[in-house]
Amino acid sequence: MSYPLSAPAYGPYTVDQCHDGDPYELSDGHRIQCLPGGGDHAGVNAIGASVIDSDPDVEWSGVDAGFAPTPFTLRAPDLSVAPAALANTQGWIPGVPPLAIEYAGRGQNEAELQAKIRELLHHGTRIIWVVRLVDPRRVEIHTPASLRLAKPGEELSAPGILRNPVPVEALYDRKAGRAATLRNLLQREGYADLESVLEQGKQEGREQGKREGREVAEALFLLLLEKSFESVPPAIRQRISEASLKQIEQWSRNTLTASSLDEVFV
Repeated sequence: MSYPLSAPAYGPYTVDQCHDGDPYELSDGHRIQCLPGGGDHAGVNAIGASVIDSDPDVEWSGVDAGFAPTPFTLRAPDLSVAPAALANTQGWIPGVPPLAIEYAGRGQNEAELQAKIRELLHHGTRIIWVVRLVDPRRVEIHTPASLRLAKPGEELSAPGILRNPVPVEALYDRKAGRAATLRNLLQREGYADLESVLEQGKQEGREQGKREGREVAEALFLLLLEKSFESVPPAIRQRISEASLKQIEQWSRNTLTASSLDEVFV
């Protein structure tokens, strides 16, 4: 499937006239208003961002990052992945991201969304995932050559961009998103999964003493809490420091399904 662009009728605006925080994108020099998202949109955006950014092969990812492939085009996908060498720059990011993710909920302007997809693909984006938040939930996979659908229970892949497949549900479901994020974080630390971490903690406890094995489990548990809940209060840190290895193992498992810190420490 091809995504050709029609001959543009350029509007009066250029990328260098846009400033960080302006509530619009540019398409052929025409402003497209971008308003704040509601709670459903903002919440799932955060879930997907955690999963994508934690992938072991991701050097850089961004939320609403502005990409400028031409002087008249400025597009900001909900989520994007790009090489750090391209994205770590002041001002708008040149070109387009290899992977872009858009969340489409109730009230989505479909014509504007399709125009955005066409422009990103035309300028070099390899894959666009459009997460449809209106039931039945599904993900549209747009590439320059094809369009297909993925349903809950299926996995999404982005070869050469992401190391791990992403379950469809992990882009909008908090429990599935945390499980995928945990897998990614553990792999970044050199572990295959949570069980391998716990086993190493036990092994180090046997071989080097319980204290060292427990420290490994504690450090990784704190990393998981910080990624899932952003901050860990001093009182919680103190409680963890005084807990046994067995207790830390149980709390680590609780984190996979907990929606708050209180639910972790039941």
